Amino acid sequence: MSEPQAQPTAAAGLTQWQRVADTFTAPSKTFEDIKRGNRTWWLPFIVGALASFILFGAVTQKIGMRQTVENQIRMNSKAEEGMSQLPPDQREKAYARATGFSEVMFLVGPVLGMLGTLVIAAVLMGTINFGFGGRAKFGDVFAVVYYAWLPQVVKVLLGVVVIYAGMAPESFNIQNFAPTNLGAFLDPMDTNKMLYALATSLDAVTVWMLVLMSIGVATVAGVKRSAGYIAVIGWWAIIVLFGVGAAAVRAALGA
Repeated sequence: MSEPQAQPTAAAGLTQWQRVADTFTAPSKTFEDIKRGNRTWWLPFIVGALASFILFGAVTQKIGMRQTVENQIRMNSKAEEGMSQLPPDQREKAYARATGFSEVMFLVGPVLGMLGTLVIAAVLMGTINFGFGGRAKFGDVFAVVYYAWLPQVVKVLLGVVVIYAGMAPESFNIQNFAPTNLGAFLDPMDTNKMLYALATSLDAVTVWMLVLMSIGVATVAGVKRSAGYIAVIGWWAIIVLFGVGAAAVRAALGA
């Protein structure tokens, strides 16, 4: 009697640490592993949350949340005009409320990020499945989005370095805190609103994340990468055009 042949065993999945590392060095390995069913995402969530809190600490220590709020109001002529018309005591209360709100938004940022990831995953799953004949599962796309967000940590750390390198608190812009796009080198007060919005949107880290997301969505959906690029970058282009249009409207209204 012949001896029974051993059945081939499935390849062991990657650990979350390996998936995080491969996202930067070999992203296809990460997304193929997610497609095999290894879709845990809590480590990217924790890494992102830690990066957010590190940025919060740097802003609080070196810039000051009150200064950050004042800078944002100064960049909005309507808001600045409204503040200037308030009596001193009411103006101080308004600044205090805005400062407290900004601090809360920083602290709950990881939770808001999770809600945003849910929306993005749902939209991309619908687009790649119904628009390109994919077979993606929501859990797979959700994990892909979380891993594709990881380059944002690089941007946060670069922003922290810039803050501690001696950035003038009066010039800090929380909405564009790192020099990863052309907008970071333009004065938001003097630059055309549409041009500034477009220059800010053309962000190197954002492009990096879009590429990762495109590869990941295409992988878990079982479609060509070109479909992933069209689905992801198509939605991004719509958002950018909307942002530029909104900037044009604000400029026309003098905001």
